[in-house]
Amino acid sequence: MKAVAIIPAFREEGRVGAVVASVREYLPDVLVVDDGSPDRTGEEARRAGAEVVRLTPNRGKGAALVAGFEEARRRGFDAVVTLDADGQHDPSRLPALLAALARGADVVIGTRTKDLRGMPPQRIFSNTFTSAVLSLLAGRLIRDSQTGYRAFRLEAVTNLPLRRRGFDLESEILLHAARAGAKFDHVIVPTIYGDEKSKINPLADTYRFFRVVATALLERLER
Repeated sequence: MKAVAIIPAFREEGRVGAVVASVREYLPDVLVVDDGSPDRTGEEARRAGAEVVRLTPNRGKGAALVAGFEEARRRGFDAVVTLDADGQHDPSRLPALLAALARGADVVIGTRTKDLRGMPPQRIFSNTFTSAVLSLLAGRLIRDSQTGYRAFRLEAVTNLPLRRRGFDLESEILLHAARAGAKFDHVIVPTIYGDEKSKINPLADTYRFFRVVATALLERLER
């Protein structure tokens, strides 16, 4: 497979360059989607060796991911690995995610459930809850629904009816991929938290998650 790393980034000057450099040790093709950053995020990523797609104004993580998928397909890639730009994802696990795709998976989830000691308690609760809800709706096990560390066969995701453009797209894509018959796999990745500030808005993004759930339930009733 011809694979590319997609890194959505917003206000990650001072972090994204190191992330790109680390990723390129395992996967040389890196595409950073600069989601309207007012700082030098895009410039730093480009200096580190990434190709950069610039969105303006800021549109949300989901919009950045969709733009990355579209650009990857335009460039002829077969698969993508998505990582966050803040250093929470260990690039050394990239080969394991790609190996799971090579074994036949369509969607590979980098799951942090083996060791949660580094994860804040509120994130453990929300991840456990949302993973259980999405597993029920998807009809298959999703061990870590909130991780952004994933690998996809592009053919399995680029034709999905994805409407969300915030963090909720990460839930929506799992539900639609499951409905389309995609094969899921999981790869254990380490739990890494530093001094980075989460861009998740607890109230707004909780509402958006339940909106995705409600839409999925309505669609199930209509079938």
